[in-house]
Amino acid sequence: MTVLHPDLAAIAASFFSDGPSLGDRVVQWQRVHGRHDLPWQKNRTAYRVWLSEIMLQQTQVTAVIPYYERFLQRFPDVFSLAAAPSEEVMALWAGLGYYTRARNLHRCAQEVVASYQGEFPADPALLQALPGIGRSTAAAISAFSFGTRAAIMDGNVKRVFARVFGIREYPGNKPVEDQLWLLADSLLPQEGMDAYTQGLMDLGATVCTRSKPVCMLCPLQSHCVAHREQLTADLPVRKPKKAIPRKQVLMPLVMVDGQILLEQRPPTGIWGGLLSLPEIGGMQLADAQPYTPDTAAVKHFAARFAEVQAIRVLPDFEHVFTHFRLQIFPVIAEGARWLPAVSEPRYMVAWPEQADALALPAPVKNLLTELVSENTPG
Repeated sequence: MTVLHPDLAAIAASFFSDGPSLGDRVVQWQRVHGRHDLPWQKNRTAYRVWLSEIMLQQTQVTAVIPYYERFLQRFPDVFSLAAAPSEEVMALWAGLGYYTRARNLHRCAQEVVASYQGEFPADPALLQALPGIGRSTAAAISAFSFGTRAAIMDGNVKRVFARVFGIREYPGNKPVEDQLWLLADSLLPQEGMDAYTQGLMDLGATVCTRSKPVCMLCPLQSHCVAHREQLTADLPVRKPKKAIPRKQVLMPLVMVDGQILLEQRPPTGIWGGLLSLPEIGGMQLADAQPYTPDTAAVKHFAARFAEVQAIRVLPDFEHVFTHFRLQIFPVIAEGARWLPAVSEPRYMVAWPEQADALALPAPVKNLLTELVSENTPG
């Protein structure tokens, strides 16, 4: 079958005409074999579901759980999150990545309090109008919290549908994705929306995995085109590869008596709103030639903030973003004392030991943690 067939709903129904529908099979499987002990499945309020769904966007469950639990401990409801300073929200989020999610999370909480008196709306269309909530996330929140019949379409669902129905086109293409949404709507069960929605997620995460799917455990195996035609390694069709650009950045660590100069980044862009090490020249496309850190530029920059006594080059390291690789070149500039420029609003000084409590990008936090480790006696 091709995903661009004009009557997907009829084709989908014909796949399961000899027994329970796809929806009923998923519901029955989830209730017996699905995941039931995830933190956000306990006392499942709209606030808790929303928080988990935002954190789970492009992030694995195992990485999300500790962040979710810390957030919930500090912000047990939407009112406490809405009232929190943005710096505290970003600090708790630091290390989870995709920081626009954190800024939208905070804005969304404030809007729910201002517009809905702290009660998330049940209508997926109203949820989708809130900051940071897309169509699939809105459907998941509504289905889990209110039992609404609304279709989700995350990466797990696309993979399950592509394999079961033998979709041989890249599901990220807009015309294909539009057809997938029609298919998803046609497959919704009449009852058990929470189990069905969770079941699709669980199937993709634990059975119909990207590599080495465990087909023998799948409730849809007997109707799966990919299994029947041995196409599980080929479906879903992967996105055409593009060359990943490499960038480089020079980061000075201006230090006086063990304290380090940090800079508040602009609210938008890479690591928007976080504290970080300053950058000299910003993130630049890497040349083919080997890069040598410009220690003179580091000394010149550091002289604004401290009486520089020594320069020391640290080993460079790589941090991988979604769309590019960044080679970070850290250079320490040791100073005798701080100068008045450190009092400028966008700068502050901190101890490396404070790294875990500050809203720092993961590579910067790791670098400061390594400095603490190196300077800790044996």
